[in-house]
Amino acid sequence: MTRVKICGITNVEDARFVVEMGVDALGFIFYEKSPRAITPERVRDILSELPPFVTAVGVFVNERRETVERIAALAGLGTLQLHGDESPEFCEGFSKPVVRVLRVGETLVAGQIEPYAEAGVTTFLLDKAKDGFYGGTGETFDWRAAVFAKSYGRVILSGGMTPDNVRKGIESVSPYAVDSGSGVESEPGKKDHAKVKAFIENAKRDTES
Repeated sequence: MTRVKICGITNVEDARFVVEMGVDALGFIFYEKSPRAITPERVRDILSELPPFVTAVGVFVNERRETVERIAALAGLGTLQLHGDESPEFCEGFSKPVVRVLRVGETLVAGQIEPYAEAGVTTFLLDKAKDGFYGGTGETFDWRAAVFAKSYGRVILSGGMTPDNVRKGIESVSPYAVDSGSGVESEPGKKDHAKVKAFIENAKRDTES
């Protein structure tokens, strides 16, 4: 079963809608430079309005360990997504499960992923590498890199995922999950509900056939 994460949630209306559509995880961005940045207090308020059994994922970029743990506790996060230049050693010892983001350029080599796997990371989100960006480029990469990464753990396919290409991504990679943010927006931080519905329906179709 392919799981679905919708990232960059900033308001309760979008959160309620994506949950109603059957999403598995909501992504909240704690990176001040992002147009989708949100405070832990706001996330806590949003989560209080949602039903159980949906995972809240906090996205962090080069943040101090103490700050990550404090935000996770205050917001009520279930998973930590480390999206910056964090070392393998930094990824160890958190109180919540860690997803390590790998930014893929022309290819993905073993040296980029092996140290994290050896440090105990078991889930990797693959995104498009672009100078000056830590994510949210809206661009895809060569999905053969994601197939390669599966030998090291669970793979979440991200980077330019839209309702139009999510089926092809699932059929090509068979990932643990797919993730979309800008690909289902009307503007940064505001979801297009028709795109969200189509994305989730197309992603979940493989569990119903």
